Amino acid sequence: MMHNVSHVSLFFLSGLSETMNYRVVLFSLTLLCYCFIVLVNVALIVTIILDKNMHEPMYILLCTFCMNGLYGTTGFYPKILWDLLSPVHVISYTGCLVQTLVIYSFVCSDLSILAVMAYDRYVAICRPLVYHSIMSKSRLLLLVCFTWVTPFCIVGTNIILTSRLKLCSPYIDRLYCMNWIIVKLACFPADTIVNNIVAYITIIIFVFHGFFIFSSYVYVIKTCVNSLENRAKFMQTCVPHLTSLLIFLVTILSDIMHIRYGSTNLPQALDNFIAIEFLVIPPIVNPLIYGFKLTKIRNRILGGFTFKIKLLR
Repeated sequence: MMHNVSHVSLFFLSGLSETMNYRVVLFSLTLLCYCFIVLVNVALIVTIILDKNMHEPMYILLCTFCMNGLYGTTGFYPKILWDLLSPVHVISYTGCLVQTLVIYSFVCSDLSILAVMAYDRYVAICRPLVYHSIMSKSRLLLLVCFTWVTPFCIVGTNIILTSRLKLCSPYIDRLYCMNWIIVKLACFPADTIVNNIVAYITIIIFVFHGFFIFSSYVYVIKTCVNSLENRAKFMQTCVPHLTSLLIFLVTILSDIMHIRYGSTNLPQALDNFIAIEFLVIPPIVNPLIYGFKLTKIRNRILGGFTFKIKLLR
């Protein structure tokens, strides 16, 4: 097999091969989607930053959540928009690894942020008397750093291990680069043992994030059952978190299940939608959920629109 080993400097992405007849329509829809993602996320971030009344842990974590959404989508949309205008869909070896790092760290950071949000709600509802001492500014800063730095380092370790592999093919049957697919292109399966071990450790770490979120909300729900005030607080602040978590899990798990066990006979359009839904649905829906559900944000945004309308008149 040694004669097939070569240095791969470019990857060919074949996810758009059957849809190029509609590329103008797809480009327009994709651009519109990306612009809307940027608009709603930036609107929420700016609203929280400018309003000092929202400089609280819950809103700062929400701001972090939206920033992460912008970070993740930036790793995908500019490249796919370029591909829709280009007759050849290629990405450099380094660009592919960077895209993989950005998308994977975005997903892992999302779960980490949701875990910290769950902890914040647990302290606020189950231990309200010590909330401000536990969720101090210094601890909040540490938690925000944890949600970004830890996933980035964990995913970065996976990418570094992938970069040492000798690859036998430059073809990726996907709209974007994925670590697991790049590892499958390795010439020598024995070389990927360490990659697989670290990948499973990574999965276990973030599965524990999921258990932590679940246990936090179990305690929150138990506390809220016998208190009308806590139930109102739960409906106001926890329901958006749980909705975001549900959307995240459904979009990520559907992609994972499709990669591992899905049919290879699906139409490419459906295959592509399953592959990118976690880059479309959560970044759009999450800011809308929080914008409509959280009273402070809703009133601030509606107040801003009302003020501008009055000025125009």
